[in-house]
Parts: sequence; structure tokens; C-alpha cells
Amino acid sequence: MRLLLLAARYGKAILVVALLVGIAFPQLADAMKPYVGTLVAILLFLAALRVGPRQAAGSTRDLGRSVMLAFFFQLAMPVAAVAVFLGIGFVGPVALGLILMLAAAPVSGSPNLTIMTGNDPSAALRQLVVGTAMLPLTVIPVFWLWPGLGGAQDVLGAAAWLLALIVVAAISGFGLRSAFMRQPSLTTLQAVDGLSAIAMGVVVVGLMSAVGPALTSEPLHLAAMLTATVGANLTLQILVASACRRAGWSADAAALGIVAGNRNIALFLTVLPQHTIDPVMLFVGCYQIPMYLTPALLGWFYKRSV
Repeated sequence: MRLLLLAARYGKAILVVALLVGIAFPQLADAMKPYVGTLVAILLFLAALRVGPRQAAGSTRDLGRSVMLAFFFQLAMPVAAVAVFLGIGFVGPVALGLILMLAAAPVSGSPNLTIMTGNDPSAALRQLVVGTAMLPLTVIPVFWLWPGLGGAQDVLGAAAWLLALIVVAAISGFGLRSAFMRQPSLTTLQAVDGLSAIAMGVVVVGLMSAVGPALTSEPLHLAAMLTATVGANLTLQILVASACRRAGWSADAAALGIVAGNRNIALFLTVLPQHTIDPVMLFVGCYQIPMYLTPALLGWFYKRSV
């Protein structure tokens, strides 16, 4: 218990150290890749356990808003980006990475990232479930519009698998919460947060395998990719969270900002052709850096939502 409480207290530091380890030891990152899927499921389970079914469900109004936001985040944003990029002839790996990022559902760890900023993760968990459920619908127009991304039918199966994973993890977490943790103490919740921080640290190590080699072989290319991913991620978070505050959604501003900027781009890498995903692998690795540093980089900004 003491170890978990320490992990909860220093969760941001754990993510920073995990990023550095993943960059410095690419062979270790490669060795941990097979366990990422299992750990993602554990993160979902822990988020559901931490939040509880009643708080996660929200009201009918909350569900309607989640559907509206999923259409905006996963359809309107990428379609607009496709129109702009094709209009100016911007079609390289960075453009493809940005299109895939915008078309993706929220990353599975978004509720955990929200907790690390000191905010309520309920809206992030709702958006994660709704966004993943709607992905088969929202991704098709984006893939049709962008040259070379015609395999939307393959994404449907991957999205269905991910949705099934989320449902199983959520039901398990909600069930355990209802049966044994109806009124958990603050210490118990902090212990769950600590376990989530450790799991997220292990996950990020496994996603950083492409960054370490690029640091020595392609430093300028790495710098360009890192600039693009950090700029896109943090800008989206700040703009969406600020818009939520102006709309009167201050309580959920942090959660919605986090899900807007942090997307599950890795889902597409499992279904697209190898020649399509190879050029964006470095983008994906760099994208993990602002994602997992969100609590450290934007903690000051999201404190205003508490």
C-alpha cells in the first residue's frame, strides 16, 4: 500500500522516467511491446474501478454531449484537416500522422491522465467509450477522402475489438466497485491511482522503440516530428479546454481537453498496410511524449478546472 501511495504522489515523475527509459533502451521497449495490450486493458479496468458506474454514466444530457463531441473530434476535425492539407499540397508523413491522430478515438489512458491533473475523469471515460463505439462510423469518410487510406473496412474489425475490450474492462471495474468499494476511502482511491501510474509507465516504455534510434541516426527529422506532435497535441488540449470553460462546462474542461489532444492512433497501425504505416512510426513515437507528459506540462493549466 505504501508503494502504491508513493506512486500516486509521484505519478507525473513516473511517466517522465518511463519516457526516458523507453528512449534510452529501445531493446527493452521492443521486449515490452507484447504486453502493452494487456496493460491497456488493466488501465481501463482501473479507470472504471476508480470512477464507479454511477459517476461514469452521468445523465442523458451528458451522453448526448459525448455523441456530439465524438462527431466533432473524430469526423469534423479530420475532414477539415484533409481539406486544408490537400488544398495546400501538404501530404507527407507529418500530414498523414496528423490525419490519423484526429480521426482516432481518445487514448485508453485518458481517464488516468485526467486523474493525474487532479480532475474528475468521468467525462473522459464517457468520451472514451462513446468515441470508440462510434469509430467505425466516423472513420470511413476520413479514409475515403485521404489518398492511400482506403482500407477503412479493416479498421472496423479493430474498432470492434477495442470496443469489446473497453466494455469487458468497464463491466469488470464497475462490478468490483459496486460489490466491494461502494464508499471507498481516500487512501483506497489513491492506491488505485498509484497502480494506474505504474501501469501507464510500463505502457509508455513499450511505445517508444522508434524514438531512441532516431535520436542518433536522424536527429533533425526527430526534432521536426517532435515539434509537430507536441504542437498538435498541446494546442488541441488548450483550445478545447478553453472552449469548454467558455461554454460553461468548467467541471469537464480538463477531461475533454485531454481526450481531444490524446488519441489512440496506435489502433490504426495494426490494420493499415506496412508501407503506409512505416513513414509515420516516428510520428507515433514522438506523439507519446506530449501525451504522457500532459500532467506535467499542462498541470498548471488544468488546475483551473478543479
